[in-house]
Amino acid sequence: MPGRPWLVLKSPMVLFLAVGMLALVAIVVGARVLTTRAANDEALMDAGATTRLLARSVAEPAIPPGLADGKPGAVDRFDRIALERLLVGDVRRIKMWAADGTIVYSDDVRLIGETFSLDDEELEILNHGGSDAEVSELENPENRYERGGPELVEVYTQVVTPEGQPLLFEAYFTLARIRARQSQVIAPFQQITLGALALVVGVATALLWVLTGRVRRTAADRERLLRSSASVSASERRRIARDLHDGVVQDLAGSAFTIAALAREVDGPIRDSLLDTSQSLRRGLRALRSLLVEIHPPDLNAATLPAALEDLCAPAAAAGVQVVVDVAALEQLRQEDAELVWRVAQEAVRNTLRHARAATMTLDLRRVGRSLVLSVTDDGVGFDPAAVSGAAHYGLRGLESLVRDQGGVLTITSVPGNGTTIRLETRA
Repeated sequence: MPGRPWLVLKSPMVLFLAVGMLALVAIVVGARVLTTRAANDEALMDAGATTRLLARSVAEPAIPPGLADGKPGAVDRFDRIALERLLVGDVRRIKMWAADGTIVYSDDVRLIGETFSLDDEELEILNHGGSDAEVSELENPENRYERGGPELVEVYTQVVTPEGQPLLFEAYFTLARIRARQSQVIAPFQQITLGALALVVGVATALLWVLTGRVRRTAADRERLLRSSASVSASERRRIARDLHDGVVQDLAGSAFTIAALAREVDGPIRDSLLDTSQSLRRGLRALRSLLVEIHPPDLNAATLPAALEDLCAPAAAAGVQVVVDVAALEQLRQEDAELVWRVAQEAVRNTLRHARAATMTLDLRRVGRSLVLSVTDDGVGFDPAAVSGAAHYGLRGLESLVRDQGGVLTITSVPGNGTTIRLETRA
């Protein structure tokens, strides 16, 4: 809606979709982190299982006597087996270490016989078994021949020579293949997660759309009923006003004129009595016409509203209240705004007459921006709005509800002993 973006933000559907998308992103990111971690563990476990299988089933049975002592014949025999059976699949390199850090075998013969330090975890695996995996640190001296190539993952486990000497068996896997395995593990979880979340959001959106549609239809039905009720009420008031005007008002007017005419034809006390009666009928006629205006005001628009407000304040002036009515120029006045102004002014004037015991009353109506602002102020006894309870001022409370339903704002300001101001601001 142009110029009113906050109305779009207040839409339940827009809020739900915004919150739903934020929740969806948070869940997807969280699931991605958790599944990546789980997939990494799964991939390393897979590499560890492959290493243990190669060590137990292939390498250990094939270790010849004397390999740990570096005998050339033993190294050559094991090298033929290693090249054929161990360097398979994702395995890029094989090394076997003695407890003192000497490499007793490597598929890269340049490393055989060299000694490097083993860390505590590697020694723990060499002496007591188990397995461990870590990304290779290619800057270490024992990995100098792998520099410039792809990143590698080292997996360790224990093997035992025919002489009963434990060795540290080390297999190298390409890190890219490990990550590819991660992706294979993650993909099904991502599909399931995204599919389930999309299904939940879709179903929830459809349900919310249906529910908001029902709410809108219910609100529209309620508004139609209110308008129908208001229309019926207005029609009934119009009928009553017409009957009074065509019946009682005309009769009273005729009676007043007749009595006034009779008074001119007689003298003495009878004339005075007839004149008093005529004046009384005229006062009653004015009061009845004011009542007719309250029951059914004239068609309200920019041209007729000022005069209608003057007529509305006439009973207050007749009751001795000094009344000031100030209505500024009102162009392009909507009928619903005119009717709302009339209804609020009617209730405010009525309360001034009934409760305020005021000496003065001011009615001010003007346009502020695109809104109409009506203020009705009196110098009466005032009251405490917060202390009003029960049936007292029921009309004002009903008026607040009416103004709120039409998007306006009604403010009642009053202090005991300092009068009352009722202010209406219609929606722009």
